[in-house]
Amino acid sequence: MNTLQKSILPVLLAGIWINISETVRWIFLIKPYWLEKYESLGVVFPDSFQNNLTWMVWGFLFASVIYILARKYSLIQTTLLSWIMVFVMMWMVVWNVGVLPVKMLWFNAPLSILETGIAAYICRYFIIKSSVKNQ
Repeated sequence: MNTLQKSILPVLLAGIWINISETVRWIFLIKPYWLEKYESLGVVFPDSFQNNLTWMVWGFLFASVIYILARKYSLIQTTLLSWIMVFVMMWMVVWNVGVLPVKMLWFNAPLSILETGIAAYICRYFIIKSSVKNQ
């Protein structure tokens, strides 16, 4: 298996999954909570092309972190470690600066774990497939 299939392809596929998941979750579930929270603070929510592009890059960086962890850890370990490092830490920071709409966590937390788990599965699948072919 060449380098593309070993590392770039799983990161690309996991990144696409993460970005689709984030976009769907944002549009249908999370956006109203954020807009309401920002409006209550008297602040306009940043929603520009540059902002959205930054989040897309974030998704591919997240996929890269998942791939790196998946090379060393099991599926469950990779999922939990990456979820805590990315989502829980991000929510703590946003909560600390007073802009986290806490009521959205009831559905956002489980969906973000699912998103992370599927991305970890994608990466682990290619890692295992690569190691089987090399034997």
